Amino acid sequence: MRYNSQDEITRRQFLLQNAHAYLGVSLLPMLGGTIASEAVAAGTERNRKPAKSVIFLNMAGGMSHLDTFDLKLDNKEVSGPIEGIKTSIDGYFVSQYLPHTAKVMDRFSVINSMNSKIGAHEQGQYLVHKSYVPRGTIVHPSIGSWVSRLSPRMNKTLPPYIAMNSNAKNTGGGWMGASHSAALIGDPQEGFEDVKRPKSVSEDDFQRRLKLADMINAKFHRENPSKEADSYYSVFEEATKVMKSEDLEAFDLEKEPEQLRDAYGRSKFGQGCLLARRLVEADVRFVEVTLGGWDTHYDNFVSVEEQCLKLDQTLATLITDLEQRGLLDSTMVVLATEFGRTPNIQKHNRDGRGHHPEAFTYLVAGGGVKRGFVYGSSDEQGKKAADKPVTIFDFNSTIAYALGLDHAEVLHSPSKRPFRMAGPDKEGGTPITEIFA
Repeated sequence: MRYNSQDEITRRQFLLQNAHAYLGVSLLPMLGGTIASEAVAAGTERNRKPAKSVIFLNMAGGMSHLDTFDLKLDNKEVSGPIEGIKTSIDGYFVSQYLPHTAKVMDRFSVINSMNSKIGAHEQGQYLVHKSYVPRGTIVHPSIGSWVSRLSPRMNKTLPPYIAMNSNAKNTGGGWMGASHSAALIGDPQEGFEDVKRPKSVSEDDFQRRLKLADMINAKFHRENPSKEADSYYSVFEEATKVMKSEDLEAFDLEKEPEQLRDAYGRSKFGQGCLLARRLVEADVRFVEVTLGGWDTHYDNFVSVEEQCLKLDQTLATLITDLEQRGLLDSTMVVLATEFGRTPNIQKHNRDGRGHHPEAFTYLVAGGGVKRGFVYGSSDEQGKKAADKPVTIFDFNSTIAYALGLDHAEVLHSPSKRPFRMAGPDKEGGTPITEIFA
């Protein structure tokens, strides 16, 4: 029987998490299919070690699959001036704008059959992050919030979910509350803002202010009891813990060699990926880094080249750095976007490409996935997902699967409505187990 409270995990999930955290064992074989997904119950889970963390690279704006990872070189009407270069996957080509990534493609599984029904940016990004379409009556939790809620916390002071350069609407905890929202960082080089006690405030004065705030909060909670207020208060308590924690050093990029910082790139995205590596090293569960600017309605080929310059070296360095530190097997790296771009080149928009949700590409590395593996394909024009189509629901359930979570686990909102990490019952996804080694 499951608890029906919006803030309580199930008793079975409690047993699972604590057995894993304190005893180092899994109770999945004893708990059966209610905890495990269909794939887990089939025995796949027992053959691999779940990932510990996710680095989610969000290519906001609709990255063109046709000009990056799903080239149609035999069809010049589709490919335009794009040329392909060989990669470390035999027979697989990527855009000439991705020379560094080409060298590490053998670390990835490539999914060239992503598809969606949502062709608008705001709704598409919402779906990518939350596995649901927007509704006026409720705000859904993000995937990172689900991971925060269902996973045992590895670092007791740092937030389990951190997002950089990201939209707060997409990374919020929704009905799960503020305690499961992402801790947002604007500039990775600045880290968490306002987490250090000002030099003008003594420790004694700081403690006096905290006690005063506690008195005010306690009075407010007595007079206005609510789960939402409790959630915000827990965030306040977490912040005060972080202020005194040595784990704050994870945000100090100055501790990294200048040569490595240059290799990642000095942009917000580049330094965000470096910080993401430091955060998973410090046992943060879910880290998102967003690179916007992929909306190439106009000057598609010029814009894609500029975007790839921001992405290419950073992505290759992140994968190499994680691997050299022994972190890639325990970290699932995802490169995602809300949709692709149209096969037809729009001459009236200076060779632009429009929104195209019927086919696009995701990349996945680490976390137990196969290396140098291409899953699914689009048709000859890159217009539709032709072989082994994958929905966003499927992919988000795959994230759950990689972490050893049950993608079909049902939790209830404060209004007692049932929700799942993989999306609604009728559309909810199924993990792509074929991409795992």
